[in-house]
Amino acid sequence: MANPRRTTFSSSGNQNHHQLPISTAPFQNQGTQISSLMNSLKSFLKKPHAFPFLLSLFLFLTWVSLRFQHPSTSNPQREEWHAKVQSGSDQNANLVRFSASSSSIAKDKRGWLINPISLALDSAISGGAAVCASVHLGEIRSGGLRGNHRHHTCNETFVIWGAKTVFRVENDAVKEGYAEVIIGADEVAVAVSPLGTAHALVNVDPVRSTYFMGCQDSVINYNGSTTDFSVWKDL
Repeated sequence: MANPRRTTFSSSGNQNHHQLPISTAPFQNQGTQISSLMNSLKSFLKKPHAFPFLLSLFLFLTWVSLRFQHPSTSNPQREEWHAKVQSGSDQNANLVRFSASSSSIAKDKRGWLINPISLALDSAISGGAAVCASVHLGEIRSGGLRGNHRHHTCNETFVIWGAKTVFRVENDAVKEGYAEVIIGADEVAVAVSPLGTAHALVNVDPVRSTYFMGCQDSVINYNGSTTDFSVWKDL
């Protein structure tokens, strides 16, 4: 039987392959647009009305930087407490407050100046420090807390200003066992905490920092047993 003829096909290695051209037009257009934008920006910055724009941009970036550097120390539980707090009697809280324009505060174009001991005595607040054997200055940022402790060996007088602030002090004559008042951001307050009574300062201002000065009539060893800490669990 005859073998069927096989037909073979040979592939030629000399076939021409056509390559599609790669267009660089989009990249060229992008480069042209960026160059045009940069030239427009340079031209704008050379004009006088660019200064307010740059100043606004600088202030915005400064604000963002400060927000990241000083994050709020508030927490949801404390924010809920902030909403419920009610201001009580200044007398029960051993506190007297003054507006920035009060005649009881020495003031001039530089600001205000007070003597906390004399002011407390003149305001008939008893139980404060008669002398300042120990003095400390401090800041409380928005949502922050200081104090919440009880000294057994010293009387203390405070000056509080700068932000909306809650001052709490133990007082057995009050139903809750403590008196609590809110100091306004535009007020200066002088408060006292006699020895053996707990006190706390809480900044409830959304933006400003509270500033305070504490004057104690004896030096406290905070590592000793003469101070009780974390007196109130709701703070």
